[in-house]
Amino acid sequence: MEEPKATVVTEDEPKGFTTAIGPGAPGETLSQENQNPSPTEVDSIEEPQESDDNYFYMDHLNDPNMDLRENRPSSLHHRVTAASKKKVEAGYDGSDLDTESQYDHYSSSRPDSRISTALDFDDESPYPEVRAAVSSVDDPLMPVATFRMWFLGILFMVVMIFFNQIFAMRYPSVYLTGIVIQLLALPFGKLLERCLPRKIFNIFGYRFTLNPGPFNIKEHVCITVMTNIVASGIYITEVSLSQRVFYGQSVPYSFQILIAIGSQTFGFSLGGFLRKFVVWPSSMIWPGALVNSTLFNTLHKNYGQTDKNHMSRELFFVYALVGSFVWYWVPGFLFTGLTFFSWICWIVPRNPTVNALFGVNTGLGMSVLTFDWSMIAFIGSPLVTPWWSEMNTAIAFVLVFWVACPIIYFTNVWHSAYFPISSYFSWDNTGGMYQAKEILTDGVFDLAKYQAYSPVFMSASLALAYGIAFAAFPSVFVHTFLWFRKDIVRRFRSTLKDERDIHSRLMQYYPEVPFWWYLIVGVVSFVFLVIAIEINPNSQLPIWGLFLACALAMILALPLAMLHAITNQQVPTQVMHELIIGYILPGRPIANMLFKGLAFTGTNQAIIFAGDLKLGHYMKIPPRIMFTIQVFSAVIGCFLITGVQNWMLSNIPDVCTPQQKDGFRCPGSTTFFTASVIWGGVSPVRIFSSGQIYNGLLWLFPIGFFLPIPFYFLARRYPLSFWRYINIPIFFAGLGAMPPASGINYISWAATGFIFNYLIRRMHFRWWMRYNYILSAALDSGVGIAMIVIFFALQFPSGHVQLNWWGNRVWINTDDADGTPIRFPAEGELIGPSTW
Repeated sequence: MEEPKATVVTEDEPKGFTTAIGPGAPGETLSQENQNPSPTEVDSIEEPQESDDNYFYMDHLNDPNMDLRENRPSSLHHRVTAASKKKVEAGYDGSDLDTESQYDHYSSSRPDSRISTALDFDDESPYPEVRAAVSSVDDPLMPVATFRMWFLGILFMVVMIFFNQIFAMRYPSVYLTGIVIQLLALPFGKLLERCLPRKIFNIFGYRFTLNPGPFNIKEHVCITVMTNIVASGIYITEVSLSQRVFYGQSVPYSFQILIAIGSQTFGFSLGGFLRKFVVWPSSMIWPGALVNSTLFNTLHKNYGQTDKNHMSRELFFVYALVGSFVWYWVPGFLFTGLTFFSWICWIVPRNPTVNALFGVNTGLGMSVLTFDWSMIAFIGSPLVTPWWSEMNTAIAFVLVFWVACPIIYFTNVWHSAYFPISSYFSWDNTGGMYQAKEILTDGVFDLAKYQAYSPVFMSASLALAYGIAFAAFPSVFVHTFLWFRKDIVRRFRSTLKDERDIHSRLMQYYPEVPFWWYLIVGVVSFVFLVIAIEINPNSQLPIWGLFLACALAMILALPLAMLHAITNQQVPTQVMHELIIGYILPGRPIANMLFKGLAFTGTNQAIIFAGDLKLGHYMKIPPRIMFTIQVFSAVIGCFLITGVQNWMLSNIPDVCTPQQKDGFRCPGSTTFFTASVIWGGVSPVRIFSSGQIYNGLLWLFPIGFFLPIPFYFLARRYPLSFWRYINIPIFFAGLGAMPPASGINYISWAATGFIFNYLIRRMHFRWWMRYNYILSAALDSGVGIAMIVIFFALQFPSGHVQLNWWGNRVWINTDDADGTPIRFPAEGELIGPSTW
């Protein structure tokens, strides 16, 4: 059948028109009249053959978020034909915005798909999650790079940096999250809309205005992206802090600035290279970006006609946010036992065996329940992560930490019974916490002191967590090769114009960022890193070590970004970086910190920037404006964060010490420093090599390498079975929060996700599409705001308010909270070997 030709629209489109770039010349658009086939065309569509279904299964087997039964060509043919006839008979002309379309339009991932009909270019995403969250229309005339956007973006970026950087060094602490800024930006934007003059200025022929009209959704998105980039700080600054505070070394300010800018922008350049693999393809849905998209559209009322039979999304969001805010005061302040709901331990508080199994502080959390959303969402919102991803993690958690871990602990494998069953601290041979400074001389590892002090011991859960990290690393590469090798090769040759979904076609209206822009940023950032390493006299890292760290970041960026885009889960890689450089350069703790910081930051920033690019893709932000705000925020953030840290280290007395009177004890930085001593000073050679206590954990490497293979072939043999949902990298890497997380975090997270993303999605699909992501955003927002209010109103002031009653003490007065082990060494006895 000959494909109908597109009618080219030559006149200017009205503002807000659904702009979809056709397969013709750049800039051509399809008119509305061609979106529906004629009755003759509908009747002439040939029914796909059974071989087409099989081809479709193999083509989309690596996309667990797509329902293969619903979207296979034979099912699609009958649904679309019936729907098209209905549209033709009723004179249906298409709605302005149908984000809840009942029809899943098939979009082949192949440019030359064998199933080629007039429906090859889709008017809606084939993913219900995307249709529920993202608008399928765009207004290219909407102003974006306005004075309001830049002013509010810089303002909130500065506020977030000062707030988060200061309180990151304090315990207890509180953080401003991106979603809080997302909520605050709207009223501030509306205020500027009312206050700023509308006068048009003319400077050297350039005309502009401070107030181009209503504060719009694209300005809002750019402000949020600018703050998201700096929300989590700069990981590599922990190196400078550790050198100054714990190692007693002077660090040049030029090194601090260059290493910060270099690491952040190197990751940004990698994110740009990932566009064709994880941003443009519709199968890379990025669940986290969907939540933000939903909230943006809800706040700006960007959906179509309101369904009078249902509560509006805006009102639902307000009710859920207020409810979340009010409820958090109960587990967060009035009755904290509901947060750490280890109710069995309350019955037998001094039974170490029961507390090891059912405790939530140093136990395995078999109590299961918690009534605190911040604990349920500790590893991410369960309403966002796909259910199959949550099930992989939940099954892995039960097998590893509720089956294997108790066996190891109660049989005293690795001498683990002398320590708490679950703790992220390291221990010495007296049962006390490992004192890293005891094995250093002038900031350098001292072998004699180490041999006189103690080997390093770990809790059973921490040792297993390291082993799981060993297995996750090779599984990522094997999984990516098996499932995505053809897609990766094909996309090396593809461009945005090869994408068939509606959002990619809408984005073709805007000029794309050339590849060489990202290349220049990458080259400059690498030069900054080389200079930084050379001007730091105590870096201990040779230049070839920098090359290795950057190469490792580049290799890991693509597979980890693809996993995150599909599953909404990150693969922690810090342990592997420490292991690799620990074996290559043993006895160099500073080099270990630098290598880990550079390799991890490169990959992690690439994923963060790519996720923001996907958000911009969904919200139709011009790519060159997105490039500008990302580079600007990353560079300015480096100066501000480094400056705030230096000021605090120079002006706060006793900073980063247990005796600091205002709580600026730097718990995260202390852990970072301890890890550098253990992995870089003691080194993996003395922990995991042959003859050492934890040598057996290295067997997890071959297990991680081979385990993805059988499940891949089972999925190909049975494409419609559950085998295609088994994801071995997520099976392992999903456990990366253990410890300090416990069973109440993982199991309550998975159970909540199963209820919403499986049961409700199947039984009440319309409700799920309308409200699920809104509920997730509202719960996160309410808890975040409540935490800030409680902290500043009740906890931060001098003489802070406390409720001293049973409900706030019962979980503290237990062996679980005390970290009591089930065995104790005899007086004068040392745990483990007599020599090491």
